[in-house]
Amino acid sequence: MFRPLTRDWRALLPYGAPLSMRSNSCGANGKAKLADKVAVITGSTKGIGLAIAKRLAQDGAHVVISSRKQQNVDQAVTMLRGEGLSVTGTVCHVGKAEDRERLVSTALEHCGGVDILVCMAGVNPLVGSTLGSSEQVWDKILNINVKAPALLLSQLLPHIEKRGRGSVILVSSVAAYLPVVKLGAYNVSKTALLGLTKTLALELAPKNIQVNCLIPGIIDTEFGQVVRTMGSSWSHPRLLFPCRLGQPEDCVGLVSFLCSPDASYISGENIAVAGFSPHL
Repeated sequence: MFRPLTRDWRALLPYGAPLSMRSNSCGANGKAKLADKVAVITGSTKGIGLAIAKRLAQDGAHVVISSRKQQNVDQAVTMLRGEGLSVTGTVCHVGKAEDRERLVSTALEHCGGVDILVCMAGVNPLVGSTLGSSEQVWDKILNINVKAPALLLSQLLPHIEKRGRGSVILVSSVAAYLPVVKLGAYNVSKTALLGLTKTLALELAPKNIQVNCLIPGIIDTEFGQVVRTMGSSWSHPRLLFPCRLGQPEDCVGLVSFLCSPDASYISGENIAVAGFSPHL
């Protein structure tokens, strides 16, 4: 029989170490881990996108935020600059080629290059069944959620290559694994991003560009509030709230890590931040 462990486990901690510690945003040399990096983030004036923009900037990156409305861009830029962060922004509807070009030009003009792309922008214009979706709805959802990230990356690729290493973060949804019956085409688009991540990771590996995918669970955002009202429409509703409602800030540590040198040997991964594993 094993003898009981009588020694206080707290004695194993370094002297003065707190029992709960958050990850330090600085490397061993005290320099911010994303210092001198430039991050372009779509859909980043509220919710998860804004939280990611704030965290990457706090970790030393120069951040270019964007969304469809100038007012939202202005408000987000003012807020983040007010916290002493290096941020600029521009209007960008990712489904429009001219807007994507403007976003690229803004990053190059203000920052001189790009190291990181986070594709947060997405849309779900219809609550309805998969087969009940019109061709127009299919085109809009797939254009914004799947095609636009690939096209924006193709425009940024030459500039990321020049930096010697790059990181791309696509953003899917737990609906890719646990579909919402009333969000048929949206589920499909978010599932497609899992495959896009794997494919791009293979294609861009020789260029030293890592591609990974964030898969948020039910997060406390405007869209998350809509989804929560459809709880009975999920294929596994009891799995969705295992401990608490997720917050946008729950997603940012993973994204910052995947964009950092610490994750240089990680690519092609689809990682859930959902309070549980959707693979179970």
